[in-house]
Amino acid sequence: MSEVRYIIRDREVVADDWRVLPAIAERAAAALPDGKLIVPLNVWLAQTDALTERKLPIGIWLDSNQDAAEVANVVNSFAVIAVNFPKFADGRGYSIATLLRSRYGYKGELRAIGDVLRDQLFYMQRVGFNAFAVRADKDIHDALKALKDFTVTYQGSVAEPRPLFKRRRIPEAA
Repeated sequence: MSEVRYIIRDREVVADDWRVLPAIAERAAAALPDGKLIVPLNVWLAQTDALTERKLPIGIWLDSNQDAAEVANVVNSFAVIAVNFPKFADGRGYSIATLLRSRYGYKGELRAIGDVLRDQLFYMQRVGFNAFAVRADKDIHDALKALKDFTVTYQGSVAEPRPLFKRRRIPEAA
């Protein structure tokens, strides 16, 4: 029996009922296991027909060097899109998330996976992530607190497109 994994989804720690398949080159042509799967982009591209016929919802994951435009025309057919952060300092996933939400109109779960640490979560939510698979050696409950690290933001973002000056009420002149 496998151990229950937990993620942060919509500001709550919840059990993760999805299985993220690792990126193995041979997997593109291999048979896929049962259950709710988040498959690498290369698997999706190689097995689109078989994955579309599955009765369970399907998710994909993009690596930080992959282009979200490859799935732009089917983006809302995925229950989950995960973006891999191969290392903490790789910020390309932020741009991918922004594109998925703002340019391609993705409305489903957008999950950060890989080297995801507490320090990143607040900023990840600003670009559109609503789910986070925090690195296994970190405390997920402590990471959850990061989503409330700041109460006011100045710049607009995917989460709040209006900059602060447009959100503030100006008192009317007497």
